[in-house]
Amino acid sequence: ALLTQPHLCTTTFPTIIGLICDQDKVRGEAITAIPGVAEVVPIMPAYKLASREAHPQDSIIDVSGVKIGGGHLAMIAGPCAVENQERMEEIAKSVRASGANIFRGGAYKPRTSPYSYQGMGADGLKVLREVGDKFGMPVVTEVTDPRNVEICAEYADMLQIGARNMQNFVLLTEIGKTTKPVLMKRGMAATVTDLLMSAEYILSQGNPNVVLCERGVKGFDTSTRNCFDVAAVPNVKGLSHLPIIVDPSHATGRPDLIPPCALAGVAAGADGVHIEVHNCPEEAKSDGPQALLPDQYAEIAEQIRKLAELFGRTIG
Repeated sequence: ALLTQPHLCTTTFPTIIGLICDQDKVRGEAITAIPGVAEVVPIMPAYKLASREAHPQDSIIDVSGVKIGGGHLAMIAGPCAVENQERMEEIAKSVRASGANIFRGGAYKPRTSPYSYQGMGADGLKVLREVGDKFGMPVVTEVTDPRNVEICAEYADMLQIGARNMQNFVLLTEIGKTTKPVLMKRGMAATVTDLLMSAEYILSQGNPNVVLCERGVKGFDTSTRNCFDVAAVPNVKGLSHLPIIVDPSHATGRPDLIPPCALAGVAAGADGVHIEVHNCPEEAKSDGPQALLPDQYAEIAEQIRKLAELFGRTIG
């Protein structure tokens, strides 16, 4: 009942038998165990809804009026963590003037050390919302716990899934039940297929609004925070219709490397750039050393705008 009539091709060697079946119910390893079967090659990828086969045209994700994908570029900027109202307003004002169209800030911070700053929580969400409204920018913030999905969705225009939670399938399922746009960062040791399978969790729950993010993977070179996999951008573009942006801040951890890596990402086809900006990095609650100063962000934002125009893309 799981198979239609097999399609037999005997003009090649070895013989190819095509089967139309439900891949969720027919395990490839079970077929491989049959004597005479050399290999099982799936034609449709496991990430069915995220695949190009299922959706040939680029998806365009609308974040409260800001479009991402299909030639529209997202310029996401802001501090790693939400801090006091005054500082957040100063940073938002500067990045908005430089061309940023989405403001970011973490109210809940999953940190490697339990003793590091963990964020302001619900109070931080309120500050982020007020600042975004004041400067006319949608806001994105990270969700770290299924119990916080509802309150984060109440205040934010876009929900971020951090690298550490990319395969937190309970969290993905809960976020998939919302209609909020989702920014999904690639895990620190995740393959491109892993990333797309995680996106599939959200899509399968009925939320089609997923934006992927290349933010670097673990490497052996200690001179940078992570290894910036710029090839992931065209790789994902070939496999999936979902937009993908780059985060050179987390990828490199070095302000001097952020501008060239941001430009490389855009040149490779990225649908946006995510950059951490802080007006006083030495006082930042989190990740200050990898943040650009407002003047530095203004310079790279102008270069990104020019490069985008060269490739026929618009910001927002």
